[in-house]
Amino acid sequence: MFSPEGPSLRELTVQALSSVERGYDLLAPKFDHTPFRTPDSVLEAVAKALMPLGPFEDGLDLCCGTGAGTDVLARVCRHSVTGVDFSAGMLEVARRQTPPEGPDVTYVRGDARALPFGPAFDLVVSFGAFGHFLPRELPGLFDQVHAVLRPGGTFAFPVLAPPRPTSPGFWMLLGFDAVMRVRNALWRPPFVMYYRAFRLGSVLGELARAGFSVELSVLPEFGERDDGSPRARLVVARRGQPEAGTVNS
Repeated sequence: MFSPEGPSLRELTVQALSSVERGYDLLAPKFDHTPFRTPDSVLEAVAKALMPLGPFEDGLDLCCGTGAGTDVLARVCRHSVTGVDFSAGMLEVARRQTPPEGPDVTYVRGDARALPFGPAFDLVVSFGAFGHFLPRELPGLFDQVHAVLRPGGTFAFPVLAPPRPTSPGFWMLLGFDAVMRVRNALWRPPFVMYYRAFRLGSVLGELARAGFSVELSVLPEFGERDDGSPRARLVVARRGQPEAGTVNS
């Protein structure tokens, strides 16, 4: 699963027994050499899908990690790109990357559950971060995203179809979540990372309750499953425009 430049088993064990923040600080120097980094194929497909929806002025990468999503935002945002993450180690690696040409790029340390911004963005994206939030935290998280978007702004993120119960991948993810639950029952601080807790149906409902209108767009690059359903889709959630005579918050 890992390249020779990736973390050792011992390093992964130390990370898994740390808090989420401390664990990612430790993993940061080798994070881009692990399967946890969003694949370039996913980033490219999302950028392609976002282009017809833009251009946007200012974009935010929520839980940006080492900055893999920066290039996506730089391709569709004309003025600025901001990455926010609560791991100082991940942000340190992101800042060392060569910034893409075009918009200004800034990285900010902050918690996605209490974003340090006003309504300053036209586009918010996130890649692979939702497993670090418990289901009960999603309403507050989506409220935060809604608050930092300008009226008419877009919140977009890719979702992959879950593996079938007949596939090895299903049982691997089930086993991983079970191990994490046992670990968190026996060890403190907790390390929240559950692959099967982010269920699309409930997520779409929570987005609607936060005030978004939501659409699903197929990412055709990943093909279809045996039943004809897409393997990957892009969730596109839009903050509504204010009604005439109202004041934006």
